[in-house]
Amino acid sequence: MQKKITLRLSPADSMDDERIKHHLASELGININEISGYQLLKKSLDARGRQVWFHLTMNVFINEPLQTDIISPLQLQDVSKAHHSIIVAGAGPAGLFAALRMIELGIKPIILERGKEVRARRRDLAALNKDGVVNPDSNYCFGEGGAGTYSDGKLYTRSTKRGDVQRILNILVHFGADPNILYDAHPHIGTNKLPYIITSITKAIRDSGGEVYFEKKLVDFTIKNEWITEVKTADGDQIETDGLILATGHSARDIYELLYQKKIEILFKPFALGVRIEHPQSLIDTAQYHLTPAAGRVEGVPPASYSLVEQVNGKGVFSFCMCPGGIIAPAATNRGEIVVNGWSPSKRNNPFANSGIVVNVDEKDIQGYKNHGALAGIYFQQSVEQRAYKAGGGKLIAPAQRLVDFTKQVTSASVPLCSYLPGIASVDLKDVLPRFVHDSLLIAFKEFGKKIKGYFTNEAVLVATESRTSSPVRIPRDEKKLHHPQVKNLYPCAEGAGYAGGIVSAAMDGERIANQLASTLHK
Repeated sequence: MQKKITLRLSPADSMDDERIKHHLASELGININEISGYQLLKKSLDARGRQVWFHLTMNVFINEPLQTDIISPLQLQDVSKAHHSIIVAGAGPAGLFAALRMIELGIKPIILERGKEVRARRRDLAALNKDGVVNPDSNYCFGEGGAGTYSDGKLYTRSTKRGDVQRILNILVHFGADPNILYDAHPHIGTNKLPYIITSITKAIRDSGGEVYFEKKLVDFTIKNEWITEVKTADGDQIETDGLILATGHSARDIYELLYQKKIEILFKPFALGVRIEHPQSLIDTAQYHLTPAAGRVEGVPPASYSLVEQVNGKGVFSFCMCPGGIIAPAATNRGEIVVNGWSPSKRNNPFANSGIVVNVDEKDIQGYKNHGALAGIYFQQSVEQRAYKAGGGKLIAPAQRLVDFTKQVTSASVPLCSYLPGIASVDLKDVLPRFVHDSLLIAFKEFGKKIKGYFTNEAVLVATESRTSSPVRIPRDEKKLHHPQVKNLYPCAEGAGYAGGIVSAAMDGERIANQLASTLHK
């Protein structure tokens, strides 16, 4: 017999198999020896009261052998001689998962990635962090795995109606992710573990006859009778194709420019811009877990996170990509610009907690850039990033200000230790941020201080600028057939096209397009 049951356990009990079985036996009113085992279906943290609890939902096996789910491997075919081939521009989560799904469906993917493979990419990231040198084609956004490789590795998504979330998680486990992502309420892989998973996926694509090319930048394509017939790369290659999946990410500004110049419709899309705030992790733990200042976290309880939102004069101000135990990273893709983002290792064991705090940006907010048409958001974004670079003084040193000083509009006499490796410089951020962003943040931070005890403090530092929360452009596509309205085999995909926001939703969108392509090509 099997029974599904949910227990509320202390952190210590939740980590002890024997204690879990005792609780199960007590709850079910049976002898512990009757329990042959259990399968953990979901695990979530409840820190609303002074006592931290874990809620564990389990399938319990009573007087019958324990059965564990076996993760079915992908049904990958040999597509080396497939009748159809599709170019995939971009080797991020969307591009890689589109390629895997196409292989299952008998279509040969040819991935063109402007950046480098993981190992070579690491050298460029070292130069970025140590010397402030940006390689426009190999950085935290471009290269094998795209922005996903060195992202925080969060797998939580609200886009459950857009695809099969569990399938994506199972595939990630198949390629090396910890199985706990299958039941954790807010699954997280960790930046340190993602590179291995990404390279394993690349190998599987190549082993199945797919092709993956790095330092291969898409620069143009030929259209005949509303169909792309070939693509052109920066090194002069021309490659014939049955179709093109654009999975280039939200920072491939040259792709938006290319579409704009070719008069292929693109649209302005609202986005968000602001700063990244960093606190000592112990301060966030104390507030969220109701600890005394001298007490630390109980064993088994993860570093605390938070989610904040406030409406300020009709504009949304909210936390974005909160990274407990993480670092702030330089995410610029062009020289002379500062972009910051955050990530956490799998153990989330760094001493700082950081989060983007951003303000919604609508078309009416950037009327000064309307001469750029659908690219207005990009030029606005870029102008703020360039101001941040100049304010920091070069070499990717980021402008920064203590939180309370920011609200008092005074330059900080000093700035605290910060995880941002290129370094920070004390600057009054009202000289960097657009007025409406600055003023909205000023009010919101005071309100946030009322929601989390100790949050509003000069121990916290704001680092500018958090500007790549999502794409400022949407590339339209047919609602059902998923191709661009003007080009019948051009498939805008995932975050860069405005249809996803994170690893899982991007992967699902890649699969969705692969399924539609198979339906079209195999008619």
